[in-house]
Amino acid sequence: MAQVTLIGEKLAEKEKEFIYLGPINECRNCKLKTVCFNLKPNRHYKIIKVRDKKHNCNVFEDGAVVVEVQELPIVTLIDKKLSIGSKTIIEKNDCKSIGCFHYTLCNNKVIKKEKKYKITKIFGKNIECPMGYNLQKAELKE
Repeated sequence: MAQVTLIGEKLAEKEKEFIYLGPINECRNCKLKTVCFNLKPNRHYKIIKVRDKKHNCNVFEDGAVVVEVQELPIVTLIDKKLSIGSKTIIEKNDCKSIGCFHYTLCNNKVIKKEKKYKITKIFGKNIECPMGYNLQKAELKE
């Protein structure tokens, strides 16, 4: 189901993906902030429709436009022992290898401790981990 939000006009393009980082101080007095801040922080979204309605905005130079967005699944690295359909708490590895290509996937900020996620898809490729963990790339649902 689509959600409605506002985004800078230059960024408002159908099929474009973005990460919502959360509310910012410059918007605290804006009458439209509830529309902008209705997404989940650190989640990935895809614009599925750009509407014709435009608003003045203190953050975006050319103003903000109304868009419909779809929340994308959570993608992260999980233990190779886990399988599709299982519902589990995703254990975060104690990874200090910040130069690793997969660091942001392993340390996905969306994953919360003590919360169970359902594994909906596993991407077939093995992940080479410099720390020696047996990992696979997976898609999760809350």
